[in-house]
Amino acid sequence: MHDPVLIVGAGIVGLTLGQALKKRNIPFQIYERDPHPDSRGQGWAITLHWVLQYIQAILPEEPLQRIQDAQVDPEVARHDNGNFLFINLATGEPKFKIPPSVRWRVNREKMRRALLVGIEEYVHWGRRVDGVDVRENGVRLIFGDDHSGEEGEEDCVTGKLVVGIEGSRSTIRRVLRPDAYRNEQLPVRFTGVAVDLTPEEAAPLRAMDPLLFQGCHPSTGVFFWFSILETPATNPGGMYRVQINMSWRVESAEDEVAESDEGRLANMKKRAAGFAPFLLDAVQRIPEGTPVLEITLADWECLPWDNRGGRVTLAGDAAHAMVMYRGEAANHGLLDIFHLVEALTKVYAGADLPTAIDEYENEMRTRTAPAVRLSRQACMEAHAWDQLNEGSAILSKRKIVT
Repeated sequence: MHDPVLIVGAGIVGLTLGQALKKRNIPFQIYERDPHPDSRGQGWAITLHWVLQYIQAILPEEPLQRIQDAQVDPEVARHDNGNFLFINLATGEPKFKIPPSVRWRVNREKMRRALLVGIEEYVHWGRRVDGVDVRENGVRLIFGDDHSGEEGEEDCVTGKLVVGIEGSRSTIRRVLRPDAYRNEQLPVRFTGVAVDLTPEEAAPLRAMDPLLFQGCHPSTGVFFWFSILETPATNPGGMYRVQINMSWRVESAEDEVAESDEGRLANMKKRAAGFAPFLLDAVQRIPEGTPVLEITLADWECLPWDNRGGRVTLAGDAAHAMVMYRGEAANHGLLDIFHLVEALTKVYAGADLPTAIDEYENEMRTRTAPAVRLSRQACMEAHAWDQLNEGSAILSKRKIVT
């Protein structure tokens, strides 16, 4: 019996690794610090585009079909042209069209649930990893949660290797790079809400694009992002569930995000001044009392680390945190899994572990370090209307850049 792959993190990327390993009969266990799948309840959406061909190659048919069914608007998806519009927020007119590609706009929570199907027994919830102990013939995860000592739960587990996929504040990254594990925060602040709109209220926004669009105000530099999360066909309230996000550069202390939802919402409404009427209305009608989420914009450039002879590695945001202005973070994380599964298939067939993991990491680092920098550049360009052109990082075609 082979020792298992120990996966830290049951997000989309971690669960995709679990599904791909199960398909290849490679043993694994997943450990997640959240107490259950719906702990975070964010419910926002992600766009899968150039990674689609890779996840279709590694995932079993059932979860893949469930992911496709989790698209925010299946009807639009059947006729989608893949456009990404960037508009002038002052006029409401499209200024740029980002080169199209096939895309699935997927509800994040529903995708996570789709990826759990068939591997529920391998996922251990409420397990917070505190450390890693590398041994001659394996590696041990050490837990620091309240489950330790309970029936069926141990304070440590042993496996063949550890893969840290637990997000941009990864404990495993901290183990591997204790001198440089912290993300670098960008001088931009970002807040967003999820709200319900009637079909009439959503109509002028969906007329711009039925799934999503983004833009910048020429004089204020405020960035705006709109996307559909659910349609009346899937939302129990018969409404459109939509995502409205705004971001801006930090020029003074007044640009910092307020601590209260009330203060954050007031700031969003204030910064919408000068928007085209249909965009201004969308922001102004956000109900008082709506939770306003702040997303800290920070990245980490996939710095080198010592993988302990192939026993400890990273994937996804843990390996290369990037901001969302090119919509590629999840795509890169899932492509990591495509290559990691190739490496692990060789290892469990008898190939040298250190060599296989080194090759995996070298490909990932070569691919994602430029992607992190490009996403950072896109973030800054998104707030500088006068600097935008067809070659700008925020506007150029989404593709693998090396």
